[in-house]
Amino acid sequence: MRTALLSAMLAAMALLMIYFTTVGPYQISFWDSLRAILDNDGSTEATIIWNLRLPRVVAAVLVGAAMGVAGAIMQCVLRNPLASPFTLGVSNAAAFGAAVGILLLEGGIVLGQSVTTILITNPYVVTGSAFLMALVAIGTIVLLVRVTRISPEAIVLTGVAISSVFGAGLAALQYFSNESALANIVHWQFGDLGKINWDQNLILLAVLAAAALFFFLKRWDFNAMDAGDEMASGLGVNTDMLRIASLVMASLLTAVAVSFVGVIGFIGLLAPHVIRRLIGNDHRFLIPGSMLLGSLILLVSDTVGRNVGDMLNWFFASGLPSFVIPVGIITSFIGGPLFIYILVRGYRNVDQG
Repeated sequence: MRTALLSAMLAAMALLMIYFTTVGPYQISFWDSLRAILDNDGSTEATIIWNLRLPRVVAAVLVGAAMGVAGAIMQCVLRNPLASPFTLGVSNAAAFGAAVGILLLEGGIVLGQSVTTILITNPYVVTGSAFLMALVAIGTIVLLVRVTRISPEAIVLTGVAISSVFGAGLAALQYFSNESALANIVHWQFGDLGKINWDQNLILLAVLAAAALFFFLKRWDFNAMDAGDEMASGLGVNTDMLRIASLVMASLLTAVAVSFVGVIGFIGLLAPHVIRRLIGNDHRFLIPGSMLLGSLILLVSDTVGRNVGDMLNWFFASGLPSFVIPVGIITSFIGGPLFIYILVRGYRNVDQG
């Protein structure tokens, strides 16, 4: 049952990846798109797909998988159903670090007034700066958990405070930036897959593959931690080391994703919760399931965002001009209500207990 579900999700993702390369102002049939993907012959269709649409589709799959598995692991090792890179402030911390890398450490340049003209010239500087700030955020969380034994709700409130601090730092960078840099940073904060290129996709793929392999090799240890640290320690799991290593890997995933596409919220919260409802808490299935569902959610959300004007015209015959909504806005609309629901349900369970 669980293997069949994961296989169906994988097949659906493959078909949607091909289909979504056909969607856009320049219409391409499904079979022409598949032919262009398999044979980049230099035709107009192949050029559009390989240079514009396919990098974006691949980025949606990789970033969605990264955020999904990072959220699942954070929820396990922190024993907190509300944990995710976004809710704990790690995404905002990485965004601040990436902005520092772009604007102050010369890891990127602003080419002009267009909102799509941030060019990351040194991805290692940008991702390294983002990773450092993400570690500061997650390190603060871990320190508070170890020293004060705060409740899950208090952990999330700490995440809100961390987000506010790094958000203020990002606002300060914007305040002292010129107009073109300001426009680019603001747009990048919304989460946008349109700027990523093949080189950045390859970096993201390498980091995701390494992290996913580490998480999957530790799947039995994560299952043991679900029963509590004492039980896991009795089974030979070094819980402290596993918790730190897992959070470092999750922070690295977040930092690389945020560096290239900006802040995309709630994928790490939404995907693991839905997968747990479908297949349970077994990390043998939860880890790949969270990755697959995260990819599917972001893939669909990005396609909706870049075609929302055409969709409104089709439904309402409104005559609106075509426009694009950054995918981070779409995922926040979806994830915000879910976050409130999980929080309210948690308080109800406490009251009833």
